[in-house]
Amino acid sequence: MSMEVKRKLSEFLKRETVLTVAILLAIVSAVMIPPDREYAGYIDFRTLSILFCLMTVMAGLQKLGVFRNIAKTLLRHTQNTIQLAEVLVLLCFIFSMIITNDVSLITFVPFTFIVLRLTGEEAVKKLAVPVIVLQTIAANLGSMLTPIGNPQNLYLYGKTQMSAGTFILLMLPYSLVSLLLLMICVVIVAKRSGIEVRGAEVLLTEDEKLEQKKYLLPAYLLLFVLCLLTVAHMIPYPVTLGTVALAVLLLDRGTLIKVDYSLLLTFVGFFIFIGNMGRMPAFCDFLQKIIGGREVMTAVIASQVISNVPAALLLSGFTENITALIIGTNLGGLGTLIASMASLISYRQIARELPQGKKQYFGLFTLSNLIFLAILLGVWFLLR
Repeated sequence: MSMEVKRKLSEFLKRETVLTVAILLAIVSAVMIPPDREYAGYIDFRTLSILFCLMTVMAGLQKLGVFRNIAKTLLRHTQNTIQLAEVLVLLCFIFSMIITNDVSLITFVPFTFIVLRLTGEEAVKKLAVPVIVLQTIAANLGSMLTPIGNPQNLYLYGKTQMSAGTFILLMLPYSLVSLLLLMICVVIVAKRSGIEVRGAEVLLTEDEKLEQKKYLLPAYLLLFVLCLLTVAHMIPYPVTLGTVALAVLLLDRGTLIKVDYSLLLTFVGFFIFIGNMGRMPAFCDFLQKIIGGREVMTAVIASQVISNVPAALLLSGFTENITALIIGTNLGGLGTLIASMASLISYRQIARELPQGKKQYFGLFTLSNLIFLAILLGVWFLLR
């Protein structure tokens, strides 16, 4: 094997660690349970289809600059450092409910560096790390409020008979506490920085112009509404899948390249692994004994090691208490850097833009996450 091939393989494994694990687990389980007709029943095609549609629509809207233009509009009305930091964090918290935690961080973390650099290196030095830590926490916690906020919510919501309203009410107490904690942290960070920054002064550039094809924005918005109706079980998913795929192929085919297909393949890998494991009585009995009555804590702990999406996929096959898994995997996104794979987006951005701040970021990220996790587990303990 040449050095170039080894380098590319190493880069792939680092970039797609979870996908690699999912594929390996699927292969190992397939050795124990050879492929047969039952394999087709393992795959949750509804979840995969809706996830593909949502990722495609969000990629299109992001390419149009919609979210960045909204951010610029809001920042122009900020009057001090506290308000500036609040807007940057709230953008991740609120938008993650609709565009997912991953897309929220991909959009707003680089934007944060642009804003802070326009104010000077002192702002970057004192605000970048703490603000991006809070943005990451905000994206992971904001996304837990809605069925479409993150991949595990979409999957688990699809396994329940609850309405979207019931789902939101389930997670609302945790979201409200999270929002309060985030705003307290923002004030502390802004005041400790000791600098004054005005968003209205640093964002004097014109809004990014949308692509020349003016019909793209309304088209993507209509497709997004179609996705929401499908999540709410009002439109069959094959109709939405066909409509989104055909519309984007005809109107904006370049967007299809930007879809995170590795996430879809990760789901497929875990579906195969879980399906095969479910056909092994010894493994089923073992996992059911561990998880029975302890779904929330089991999900939180499992998420720290394998991240919350795989934890949701794995544990859902061995308990009927999906409501507890929803809470556990959402809270489990806090903690280690891999508890939610979306967190790696921020870390990579820090490593690229501010390499000397990696250690500071990792330490502050871990400490902040553990504090948030402890408090939210306390809320769960009081509410259960």
